[in-house]
Amino acid sequence: MRLVASDIDGTILGHDGKISPRTIRAFHACREAGVELVFVTGRPPRWLHPLEEQLGHTGRVICSNGAVVWDLEADRLVSARALAIGTVLELRRIIKELRPAALFAAETLTGFHLEPGFIENESSELLAEFTPAPLKDTLTDDDSVVKFLAIVRDGTPDDFLAEVAPAVAHLAAATHSSPGVAMLELSLPGVNKAVTLAEYAAALGIDAADVVAFGDMPNDIEMLRWAGHGYAMASGHPEAIRAAGQQAPHFDDDGVAQVLEARLASLGVQFS
Repeated sequence: MRLVASDIDGTILGHDGKISPRTIRAFHACREAGVELVFVTGRPPRWLHPLEEQLGHTGRVICSNGAVVWDLEADRLVSARALAIGTVLELRRIIKELRPAALFAAETLTGFHLEPGFIENESSELLAEFTPAPLKDTLTDDDSVVKFLAIVRDGTPDDFLAEVAPAVAHLAAATHSSPGVAMLELSLPGVNKAVTLAEYAAALGIDAADVVAFGDMPNDIEMLRWAGHGYAMASGHPEAIRAAGQQAPHFDDDGVAQVLEARLASLGVQFS
């Protein structure tokens, strides 16, 4: 175990926005044992504060499902893979033909663009920060779209993904990370958490065989398959569990911490 790669939401972070003290201790023990840590998330860079505030993490983070690498310490972009604006608008057209009620948003390197109705909760912090408007009116050629979002209010995320993914495969890779809301996340073809994690590990001289990865949703599947030791949370999506070679205990039982404690103990690391 030379590198630990962990998803954030549903894997180490709960709905309350907290990382458990046990999980924090396990990550700190990894650092002290000389194990590299990297977090691999669907979140954009502007939503990484739990890593800094609760874990004191200052390293690089793989964001937006692998489309972005962000340096937390320097608070700067390291690399990005973006969709062209024309591609985004064509994706919108295709999905709209399949599901006329679909609504859309675009995560860019400089902000967030969302259509009216994309967010139902009028008290959402996003609505306080960003003004809804048609994407064709707000996106410009200068924008770099690292994640395109599509949402519908009926059906399941799995059904929505099964319908849309084949229709847009020539333009984008589609996945989802929501257990209940039918919202899809689209990025450049071939871009996912595993691709960027593999590049990150290679830059450190670390092979896949020495990587321990944790995740819980379909956007983690490629990463869990790539890592030499991929653990899906027992509380995770069935497809993620099937893809992983191993299973971590339920999120509510500090599953990531349990696995790390056991692996560190096998290396002779003692816990207080």
